[in-house]
Amino acid sequence: MILKLEDGSMVSVKKIVMVTLVAVTMLGLGGLFPHAEASKLDEVQSRGCLLVGTTGDYKPMSYLNRETGRYEGFDTEASELLAQSLGVQVKFIPTTWSTLTADTLAGKFDIAMCGITRTLAREQKMAQSNGYLVFGKTILCRKDDAKKFKTLADMNKKDVRVMVNPGGTNEKFALANLPDCTLIVHQQNAEIPGLIAEGKADIMITETMEARRYVRDNAKLAAPLIEEPFTKNNFGILMQQGDQIFLNYVNMWMEEMELNGTFARLDAKYIK
Repeated sequence: MILKLEDGSMVSVKKIVMVTLVAVTMLGLGGLFPHAEASKLDEVQSRGCLLVGTTGDYKPMSYLNRETGRYEGFDTEASELLAQSLGVQVKFIPTTWSTLTADTLAGKFDIAMCGITRTLAREQKMAQSNGYLVFGKTILCRKDDAKKFKTLADMNKKDVRVMVNPGGTNEKFALANLPDCTLIVHQQNAEIPGLIAEGKADIMITETMEARRYVRDNAKLAAPLIEEPFTKNNFGILMQQGDQIFLNYVNMWMEEMELNGTFARLDAKYIK
């Protein structure tokens, strides 16, 4: 059908309908796809530096070598590779297990990567990457006491001194599963294995990764239940919520690290 306009020109009804549909569609898509908000990805690259929160007290994941003043470990090297993929440098920002959540929410760093367990409680407040490395809760004790501790019931006694660091999942595990033990909270996680070896406590609640490393480093220590951990979980990279672009990038980078064998190489270097 052809319409005659007031100025005498002719126009097709079909053309009017098509133009109207295109306009409506574009308006609809504009609502669905607004201009992308600035992402941490852009901020990091503009800054030229990736800020990585770390406790620096968790061998073999991220550990501050007091002699060299440099951080070492699986997560330390992995975070350096993440920064490299972005074309930037890495800067490590000290944090603690007690302040990890608050520091993340306050934006003191772009990510936290230091052997951080993925938990539902953390997911409620922060964003967590896909998991990497399977591990579980276990114990570290003196080699002479290895046969004493086979079950949680063996440890859940008043005369058994259990040492943990404050604010992390080790303390939460002890509180939930060993209510009758003598619980000792020690501020510096990296010092606990040595204190166990010296007899200042009987058991350290830890993860299989850490237990394996300390048994390798100290002949006085044992991890009798390392092949049968009480729990199973993964580590994850921690960051603020609300930046799906940055989270997507981190997750894709992790997939590449898995596929190209980089995580396997770091596992062999620092853990096994």
